[in-house]
Amino acid sequence: MAVEKDKPREPLWARLERPAAAPRQTLSPQRIATAAVGIADAEGLDAVTMRRLATELGVAPMAPYRYVSGKDELLELMVDHVYEELRLPEGLGWRETMRALGHGTREMTLRHPWLAQLSPQAMLALTPRRMAVTERSLSALAGSGLDPDTTMSVFRAVDAYANGAMAYEIAVQSFMDQQGWADGGELRSELAPQMTWHIQTGRYPTFEGYLMTATRKDDVLWRFETGLEYVLDGIAAKLGI
Repeated sequence: MAVEKDKPREPLWARLERPAAAPRQTLSPQRIATAAVGIADAEGLDAVTMRRLATELGVAPMAPYRYVSGKDELLELMVDHVYEELRLPEGLGWRETMRALGHGTREMTLRHPWLAQLSPQAMLALTPRRMAVTERSLSALAGSGLDPDTTMSVFRAVDAYANGAMAYEIAVQSFMDQQGWADGGELRSELAPQMTWHIQTGRYPTFEGYLMTATRKDDVLWRFETGLEYVLDGIAAKLGI
């Protein structure tokens, strides 16, 4: 006898867009997302649990489950909530739109550092507001006459740069916070014994030159902006747009 496959679960967003049988005044997806994001912003992702969320909302422990099946869907709701902050202006050219995407991603991640620590499922979650950002980006790029595959590749290149740069920036800041180090100078001072050993091997002369002559080691915004501009310059040169 053939084994029946489990039916795919209905997407969270399809359920939430369906009108409720009766209005619920106490709880809503917006309230749930706002409370969960507040916890994560203040204490990190590990502090976000369904029980803690219910306590924060002042509702019964099972009440949030009317809207989300568990933490995975709660993370989707949180991601969608904060993506409301990443609004790409209309009417811009491809380069201005991609620059806005990069800077918008950085600013959003600085406000919500837990975005750099999401699970793969949450990182790939297809939420309405995240899809809207993708749509606006692809629309701006499509206006340059690129084919669909190249359009998506260019968007992913900028998106990957911004998210990758922020994952590193957040990791450094988080490490410094855990160690109680105030700034980059203190970080380098504490890591000096390890770095000195590596440099004294003579294997890394270029890196040694950077350490001795660089003047913007702690200018994270400049580093981000410079990297983004080189990404955009490379795209423009390659595509001739």
